[in-house]
Amino acid sequence: MIHKKQSYPQIAKILVALVVLSFTACKSVNQKNTMEVGLKNVSEFPIGTAININKLINDQELMALQLSNFNSITATSDMKMQSILPAENQFNWKKADTILYYAKKHNQRLFGHNLIWHSSTPKWVEEKGANDSAWLGEFMKEYIHKYVGRYKGKVAGWDVVNEAFESAGGEYRKTFWYNNFGKDYIANAFRYAHEADPDAVLFYNDFNIERDTTKLNAVLKMVEEFKKEGVPIHGIGFQMHIRMDTPDEVIAYSLEKAAATGLQIHLSEVDIIFNSHNDERLGGIENFSSITTEMKQAQAEKYKNLVLMYRKIVPKKQQYGITVWDFTDRDSWIKGFFNMKDWPTIYDDDLKPKPAYYGFLEGLKVKTEKK
Repeated sequence: MIHKKQSYPQIAKILVALVVLSFTACKSVNQKNTMEVGLKNVSEFPIGTAININKLINDQELMALQLSNFNSITATSDMKMQSILPAENQFNWKKADTILYYAKKHNQRLFGHNLIWHSSTPKWVEEKGANDSAWLGEFMKEYIHKYVGRYKGKVAGWDVVNEAFESAGGEYRKTFWYNNFGKDYIANAFRYAHEADPDAVLFYNDFNIERDTTKLNAVLKMVEEFKKEGVPIHGIGFQMHIRMDTPDEVIAYSLEKAAATGLQIHLSEVDIIFNSHNDERLGGIENFSSITTEMKQAQAEKYKNLVLMYRKIVPKKQQYGITVWDFTDRDSWIKGFFNMKDWPTIYDDDLKPKPAYYGFLEGLKVKTEKK
């Protein structure tokens, strides 16, 4: 566990660089973005971004934009199991400590992503646990206790379990974890995380639940079961990797149903694409190879509408915030993962604000009725 007075020896070499970059970044914000208000400054809830911490602290311009717009930060991959425990008994806290230092220095909320996800489970865990469920169950408990306990009071909330349902429909995904424990592994993960930090806000996080009603209903059924059984779940994360043709009324319906649970609602991985895909790696379908002015304006309207829906539908006390998944087209995961061109974020490849940025900003500024 990290105590406030404890030093961070593993990141000592970069502290001076961080101070210099922070000063320079803030100066750059004042010089370059004097006409931009900054998303966080007009929002009543946290505005976050997921980002690679090494890329962030080594890019002066990127860091300036992050500091001016966001007050919550999530690691894209640096806090997943494969990064934290790449080999047995070899915990690697360096990057998690670095992002914690950055968040504390700049008064940003640190959100933990994630504890249990089939895609980030190291191969050594799968190999050792394949024929030893007893060991695997104890491993999961000890891993979560040690990890969450180390950052108790410092990481505000966690995606405890990520993507436990199939991409489409309402079936549990037959992952390594499910095949060993059935759906009980999900509830157990929440219990262990709560034991390690009773004050952390604990989320179940998934994709397509804003547009696939069957999948959403399955998640909500699980949530209700957890509430009846006393499983400590506090929030639902809507990844919100949406397409331009995802109907707003469908998104609104999904947010209404989720908000009715009374849990915190986090739009946790927001981006908006023009092209489509089959949810699989390299599965992109490139219908658009270039972007027009009209497309940019339509995307701006989509971002505005999404922010407004969140503000209008989700009661204020349940608004955990909106987090974008990287905030520049240059750094977006979409192009590499799906092997297609696209322009999903609020800043372009040259780190200039797109119409989408101003659409997002307008969505935060428009007056709405309080819930």
